[in-house]
Amino acid sequence: MKPINIVLLSFGMSGRVFHAPFIDMHPGLTLYGVLERTKQESLQFYPTIKIFRSLTDVLVDPNVDLVVVNTPNNTHYEFTKKVLEAGKHAVVEKAFTTTVAEAVELAALSSQKGLLLSVYQNRRYDSDFNTVKQVIESGVLGKIHEAEFHYDRYRYELSPKLHKEIPGPGAGILNDLGPHLIDQALSLFGMPSQIFADIRTIRPDSKVDDCFTIIFYYPDKRVTLKSSILVREPLPASIVHGIKGTFIKNRADVQEAALIANIKPTISNWGVEPASEQGLLHTEIDGKIVRNKVPSAVGNYYAYYEGIYDALIQKTNPPVTAHDGINVMKIIEAAQSSNGNLIQL
Repeated sequence: MKPINIVLLSFGMSGRVFHAPFIDMHPGLTLYGVLERTKQESLQFYPTIKIFRSLTDVLVDPNVDLVVVNTPNNTHYEFTKKVLEAGKHAVVEKAFTTTVAEAVELAALSSQKGLLLSVYQNRRYDSDFNTVKQVIESGVLGKIHEAEFHYDRYRYELSPKLHKEIPGPGAGILNDLGPHLIDQALSLFGMPSQIFADIRTIRPDSKVDDCFTIIFYYPDKRVTLKSSILVREPLPASIVHGIKGTFIKNRADVQEAALIANIKPTISNWGVEPASEQGLLHTEIDGKIVRNKVPSAVGNYYAYYEGIYDALIQKTNPPVTAHDGINVMKIIEAAQSSNGNLIQL
């Protein structure tokens, strides 16, 4: 069977670190090319690929099957629409779009044309998140009544990536780290009935939001999402409380650091966290109180592209659907409208 030819629309950190290694290692996928308007840095890593100089060149190439739109957020809608109109499948980096209306339009277009459209949410494949998911699904905590998820960084200086710091559609931490937290919460608990959001700018020179708290309201639970660019000492990434007990887990996935160091995801211990990062479970099991560490699940970003391949060949649902992307955008849009008020969804 002919491999599926894939083109990346950029080769910055996203393309080099999160997409190219996993496309390249999959036997049914081929990293066919990269769009680099003036450079050809991707050839240092993948010397046999094709360099494109414009999006038009990508779209008129009959050998291109799927395009990864991993460009700045404010270009996602325009570029993805052109990709779909050209009859190519599309994977779109988070944030999916800048509005719900754009996301809905792209989903409808992909359905009309019978094309795959998926949002890249690699944090579903982090070891720490998968550990939390396994603990919740095991039932050892009992019925969940509260959860809190953090994704924090410390960076006082503004990002050199200007598109992240200039006010406008798709800018700010809510559109950068927010989609990770929101998608994880939705994949665990589904859409809430209401949300409350507090979105702030805390760095003196920042012109965009760089701190937020979003609370999801469900009939039987509350889920809080927090992210800040000025947290020097990391807090636990996940705190989950059930009627029987609590589970606490740090953000400890090792894949990103390995990929940045150009370590290929073919090593035998790929995605394995250090034992020191195991989460803490304090609960009641069979009438006995236990307080012990839980072995971490293995992280595996490769599973996303395995899911993309299956969706194209076996016609299964993609690992992250356009509908998933729409729901994330609904939360972001509602959060932007909240301004300290409770919003009905």
